[in-house]
Amino acid sequence: MADQRTQADEQDTWIPDDEWEAIVANVPLVSVDLVIRHEGGVVLGLRENEPARGEWFVPGGTVFKNETLTDAVHRVADEELGVDVTIESRLGTFEHFYDTSEVDGVDSKHYLATAFEVTLDDDNLEMDAQHSKLEVFEPPYENLHPYVERYLNALE
Repeated sequence: MADQRTQADEQDTWIPDDEWEAIVANVPLVSVDLVIRHEGGVVLGLRENEPARGEWFVPGGTVFKNETLTDAVHRVADEELGVDVTIESRLGTFEHFYDTSEVDGVDSKHYLATAFEVTLDDDNLEMDAQHSKLEVFEPPYENLHPYVERYLNALE
């Protein structure tokens, strides 16, 4: 669980587990989500961790302190997919409420997620441990997580 970081003066600092638990239990998390346009559809990953375990979801991650949203988009693309992306548009900020969390003793999670429409700069995607599969989903989109559906509706 000790995988949450902040960015201060370009040096990553790990947030201790007890502090991360307090943060998740008490405040919304600022994050970015990547709606990746590719081959006529969007790239989604099958999530292996909470929240949304077992769901097809867009790649995303929390924003570090002192990190701009656009820098976070590029970092998340590199960390989760092993590639860089081109930002095409900002789709907006969305609230996500989950009744589950990866933190023991915390039964919910709240995100303020800014979604970006992006395209891949390289087709050689490398999955991270958060996803067991990556696939391109093409319209008509069916049976996707409601938060993913909101992003896809924002593309139209």
